[in-house]
Amino acid sequence: MRIVDLLSSRDLSKVARLQWLARGVVEGYCSGKHRSPHKGFSVEFKEHRPYVRGDELKSIDWKAFGKSDRLFVRLYEEETNLRCHLLVDRSGSMLYGGTRAMRDEPAKNGGNGQPITKFQYTQRLAAAMTYMMLGQQDAVGALTFDSKIAEQVPCKSKPSHLRALMSAIAAEGRHGETDLGGVLATAASRIGRRSLVVIISDAMGDIESLNRALTMIRSRNNEVLFFQVNDPDELDFPFDGRIQFRDLENVSPEQTVDAAVIRQQYLEKLANHQRQLNEVCRKNRVDLVSLTTADPIGDALGLYVTRRARASRRS
Repeated sequence: MRIVDLLSSRDLSKVARLQWLARGVVEGYCSGKHRSPHKGFSVEFKEHRPYVRGDELKSIDWKAFGKSDRLFVRLYEEETNLRCHLLVDRSGSMLYGGTRAMRDEPAKNGGNGQPITKFQYTQRLAAAMTYMMLGQQDAVGALTFDSKIAEQVPCKSKPSHLRALMSAIAAEGRHGETDLGGVLATAASRIGRRSLVVIISDAMGDIESLNRALTMIRSRNNEVLFFQVNDPDELDFPFDGRIQFRDLENVSPEQTVDAAVIRQQYLEKLANHQRQLNEVCRKNRVDLVSLTTADPIGDALGLYVTRRARASRRS
């Protein structure tokens, strides 16, 4: 089946534009290829994992199916520098977009020229990571989520895998409420061991739940990189006068409040949340990179590549 049979012309345009954006963003970074401590060159059987849609039928262990009546995939040590799993948040809170964010491409390039939302920024960052990793011949998979895991694309390193990954990243989803920690805990059981796990989210969730999930992922010998994406408005609360707020994750009545009355309380709660998030990431040895939708994605990738290069030299 061809991708044109699965996606509308509008969806295909989005996928193509993400590929174009990714190609432009990562130019100049692929030459800085990292070294991974998880490099392997054997084809020995490693472990089973549950079958997910998109896995090749030839990888199914039919003997295991005959014994358990459940589908499992046989995993082998892969001939790749590393396996990278992208965990992309597309919950309702990611739909916020303020006037200070980066602007979309102009109409002549398929965009609308408007400031982008956190979700659109996340899509672009995930696309750039995908393009960069495949360019380095690493295996890349993607898992998108809102209130639950929405789509999962298994890890592969073939260049032809790019289109499947971009299609998953470009999908809109339901944008519902999410328990970030709960979803990541579920994802931990699906991604196996010894991978680079890249989480792209605004991290607006319960810290204790997130801590448990990160501990679970790290306990499986995964390295974790957490891109926290926020809009500048969320960090300094620039609103004045009476402002109408709407919950992006739940259908609830809009609330009109005096911005001056709640500003200080909001900023204090945000600062406390960030302190706890930094502490949880430090404790679990998670590399936290905080970004805003106004930050050029090329700079974000440059920081990532630099950090990996430094980590490689230390090891």
